Amino acid sequence: MQLTYKHSRKTLWFGLAGTLVVIVGSILFGYAQTQKKEAEVMNPTKPVPSDAELRRKLTKDQFHVTREGGTETAFHNAYWDNHDAGIYVDIITGEPLFSSLDKFDSGTGWPSFTKPISNDSVVEKRDSSFGMERIEARSKSSDSHLGHVFNDGPAPTGERFCMNSTALRFIPVNKLKAEGYGQYLSLFQSQQSRQQPQDAEGKAKSEQQQQSGQKPQG
Repeated sequence: MQLTYKHSRKTLWFGLAGTLVVIVGSILFGYAQTQKKEAEVMNPTKPVPSDAELRRKLTKDQFHVTREGGTETAFHNAYWDNHDAGIYVDIITGEPLFSSLDKFDSGTGWPSFTKPISNDSVVEKRDSSFGMERIEARSKSSDSHLGHVFNDGPAPTGERFCMNSTALRFIPVNKLKAEGYGQYLSLFQSQQSRQQPQDAEGKAKSEQQQQSGQKPQG
């Protein structure tokens, strides 16, 4: 009876140890996969696929815009009316290009921004096509056509980066960390910290106005 008890106890310890190894292994594997995914997304030296490969990976419209300098239809694209918080990255390389913090309604039917996240990520070139003189915006990492830059934007830059949705991929704030863009969360956290005092001030002012407008009873 004592031998059986010791054997059962030993088996239990082996089972617990095996379970612990599996749990730790799963955690480490998940962490490694997350690090690998982040490295793949954020690796600036990752080679850009050939046009032949991009033809297979991209949709017809995405390839036409990014590699052939095409323009998507206004008001019939993914992000012209997108008001969610997040960042817009290069559809080919994943390079962060624009932030919703700098997005505004230009009335043109294309997603428009006052500036890129980093000036180093977007290259501006002279474009004389179709008998017009314009400034083309291209992604530095993939050399993809993104859209054009105009000088009729709002303050503080006075510029309008008029982009094609098909050249971009939108990543909402709640998925930035999972997608490997956790470092950009600070952009939106700082905005929230600035917005809270403004909201509180606005609420207090509104309540004060309501109180001053009340008529005496009786």
